[in-house]
Formats: sequence, C-alpha cells, structure tokens
Amino acid sequence: MAADVLLIIPAYNEADNIARVVGHLEANYPQYDYVVVNDGSTDTTAEICRANKYRFLDLPTNLGLSGAFQTGIKYAYRHNYSYAVQFDADGQHLPEYIESLIEACANSDIAIGSRFLTEEKPRSMRMFGSTLLAAMIRITTGKHLSDPTSGMRAYSRRAIQELVQGPNLGPEPDTIAYLMRKKALRVSEVQVSMGERLAGESYLNWRNSSLYMARMALSVLVIQFFR
Repeated sequence: MAADVLLIIPAYNEADNIARVVGHLEANYPQYDYVVVNDGSTDTTAEICRANKYRFLDLPTNLGLSGAFQTGIKYAYRHNYSYAVQFDADGQHLPEYIESLIEACANSDIAIGSRFLTEEKPRSMRMFGSTLLAAMIRITTGKHLSDPTSGMRAYSRRAIQELVQGPNLGPEPDTIAYLMRKKALRVSEVQVSMGERLAGESYLNWRNSSLYMARMALSVLVIQFFR
C-alpha cells in the first residue's frame, strides 16, 4: 500500500526547515513517495531541493497554499496514486501518523489528523474559532469534526479525483464541508500529535487568524451552497 501513497509538501520560504523534514522522510520513511511543491519561494528553498536532488515542483510565482496544494494533487492524480497526504514543510506534521491516516482513509474518503479526537481542546481565541467552525460544519453537513482546521489529511483516490475535476478547491475546512455535503464523501478522524515549528514564522498571526476564520465561516455557511 505504501507505494501508492504520495506525500504532498507545499513549501514557501522553508529554507530553514525543508532539509530536516525531507531528510527525515527519506531516511526513516522511504516507503512513501513525496513531492515538494516550492511555491515561488524568495529564499533558497528551491536551491536546497535541487542540491539534495529532492523530488520537487518549482512554481515560478507564489500561488498560495491552495495553488501549491492543487499542484500536488494534480501530480498525484496524473501519476495514479491511490492516496495523497497533505504534509507540512515546517516539521509540525509527524510522519509516524501517516500509516494510521492511510488505514482510516481506506475505509473512508478523507482522513483528518485530529489533535482533539481524544484530547481536550485548549482554551484560546484560536481554539474558540475552531470550535465555532466545527459547529458551522455540523449545522451544514450533519457531521462533527473535532479538529476541522488540522492541515494533516489523507485523501483517497476518489477524493483526489473530486479535488482535480471539481472547482478549484484548497486544503481548507470549507472544502471538507463542501465535499461531504455536495459529493457525499466520507470523512474520518485519527488522533495525532503535532510537533513545534523549529524555524521560521507561521503566517497565522492574530490578524490573519481572524480573517481566516471569518472567510471560512462565510464559505461554509453561504458560498458552498452556490458552488
């Protein structure tokens, strides 16, 4: 089964992390294929990939996470992979959970690596937004997701096809809600832990997190019904 799995690793300005993340995968998880999608980085991410002979796609301009993800999904589709796993380039996603995600995905269409399936969600403004988003998804789809904002997800061949052939869908909670409601895709969750970003900065500061949650709420409650 592992030979049919592709790890999609979007990377934007991850020069401080990419060698550690991909090197760890190559040394300890060679059973999985991977592709780094360099999203028009302005640092040396592409040069590091090229020097280490990583498998990578070099986008000439920054398309954002959705564009980089779509590039990787199309690569998985055209190379006939049975499963694709969304995997961060900053080291927060831990590869020891990939097998569990694939096993869960074999009995559903999408498997989400949840931090809160069996663990209590901490109290913070960001987690409050996650809880509200989960409630909106439940209202519109009837499905409860404990961690809708988790970016560690596995997709079956059917889900890959829907992502490639449908509208331009990004790797976001509103996409999951859309696929459940409009396409009847089955979604499962697996308890995971996340690592800490060891270098670089996340774009999700307070302002961007607030805008992100507002955009997701609008999409889940309104826009997805017109797709």
